[in-house]
Amino acid sequence: METLSSLADGFVVALTWQNLALALLGCFLGTIMGALPGLGPSNGVAILIPLAFTLGLGATPSLILLTSVYYGAMYGGRISSILLNIPGDEPAMMTCLDGYPMAQQGRAGEALALSGIASFVGSFFATWGLVLLAPQLVKVALLFGPAEYFALFTLAFATLGGISSTNQAKAAFAAALGLALAMIGVDTQTGVPRFTFGEVHLYDGIDFLVAIVGLFALSEVFVFLEHRGTDSDISAKPKMKIGRITPSWKLIRSCTPTMLRTTGLGFIAGVLPGAGASLGSFISYSMEKRLVDREGTFGKGDPRGVAAPEAGNNAAAGGALVPMLALGVPGSGTTAVLLAVLLSLNITPGPLLFSQNPDVVWGLIAALFIANFMLLAMNIPMVGFFTRLLLVPPRILMPIVAMISFVGIYGISGSSFDLLVMVGFGIMGWVLRKLDVPLVPVILGTLLGNEMEVNFRRAVNIANGDYLTLFASPLSITLWAIAIVGFVLPIFLGRLRQLKRMRLDDEGGVRD
Repeated sequence: METLSSLADGFVVALTWQNLALALLGCFLGTIMGALPGLGPSNGVAILIPLAFTLGLGATPSLILLTSVYYGAMYGGRISSILLNIPGDEPAMMTCLDGYPMAQQGRAGEALALSGIASFVGSFFATWGLVLLAPQLVKVALLFGPAEYFALFTLAFATLGGISSTNQAKAAFAAALGLALAMIGVDTQTGVPRFTFGEVHLYDGIDFLVAIVGLFALSEVFVFLEHRGTDSDISAKPKMKIGRITPSWKLIRSCTPTMLRTTGLGFIAGVLPGAGASLGSFISYSMEKRLVDREGTFGKGDPRGVAAPEAGNNAAAGGALVPMLALGVPGSGTTAVLLAVLLSLNITPGPLLFSQNPDVVWGLIAALFIANFMLLAMNIPMVGFFTRLLLVPPRILMPIVAMISFVGIYGISGSSFDLLVMVGFGIMGWVLRKLDVPLVPVILGTLLGNEMEVNFRRAVNIANGDYLTLFASPLSITLWAIAIVGFVLPIFLGRLRQLKRMRLDDEGGVRD
């Protein structure tokens, strides 16, 4: 009852004209960001952070705007997957498998509407999961001391790049790079400058908003510039027929069990730190294919193959907010960006967030419910409009992204040095993308590096220099064990997948 009472208070906070307008704006912009191939939720949120700060919004309105962008981008990611066979973001990749064949059969409108309904089911139940699970997780989080927090941060680093990345070494390199960036500035304990090379502007360290906008938004501009006029240019793709926009009741009924099963699975995947929406989408599709694909229709335009990954990845997006709000550890790349926003608003996510800032947390959760209904109402009738947006040429889109980035960052800091740092991060992001190094661990290292160091020093100081204190409690041992398994398991799974693929290739070769 206490939880429902807090949720009712949250609706009082969220149901103001300003917050409703921001949720609507966030949903609209998020859907556009998600629909444009390559941008995705992380980039969408990163691009709009300067806008939230420039408008001078408070903590709750800023979070409502940015989480609405997050949910909107998760909805919108499917549009280019279905129409162009180009996923708007990584979690929407599995939607291509059946969504694009449906579009080729002249059922693009049906596939888009069905994916919108599946996204709504996934997000709606995941938000209820957030309401019920996050306060319980907070009670567990109060058992955490410095040693346990250090183990928890290590767990986040070990798993965040691991599950989504194809190469563990590159994920580990990216995390180390992020931690090195976090070391820049004056050491708070000794007062000694570290890695500043005599530059006074670096004494306060690197502002993670500058790093995020550079790594995600500006690197996207460089990538688009690189691909302009080539086969990867999205404006060169042919137009697709939309067909019927509303799916039949029979089709919705046949997909309902799939949506409910994959919502549960996606939510669990989202709650695990580091798993995120990509894993939710992948295992949802794989499980449904094994369970219901008796006639081998998956991959050839089966509507259940569209509903499963969409419900899974949207449920995972809601689940990823649970560890971010309750423990201060992001469950996905986009929640890592949202964590940066919270920290820059002087709000520390974690166990005390629910008691110290209940209006922010419950107002945010209530706004998520409202945003879900807005997205459902917006997405089905406006399918035709959003599809036209895919035809916006990069020569118009990318200057807008660059302009928002530069004006926004200068508006926040008023420092031309920060603009140079942002351009540097943009080039770094472009190079890392070319080398297939994941960007999220870099951001995570920049964000959590200082907290990780502080907790490490605090734990060792309390134990009079005894490093074994990091492994002293059953909770920290459990976290270390999960971190090791989370880091090592993808290596073995990757090897197994390679061996299986080689075996299949050999069999194919023998048959030929």
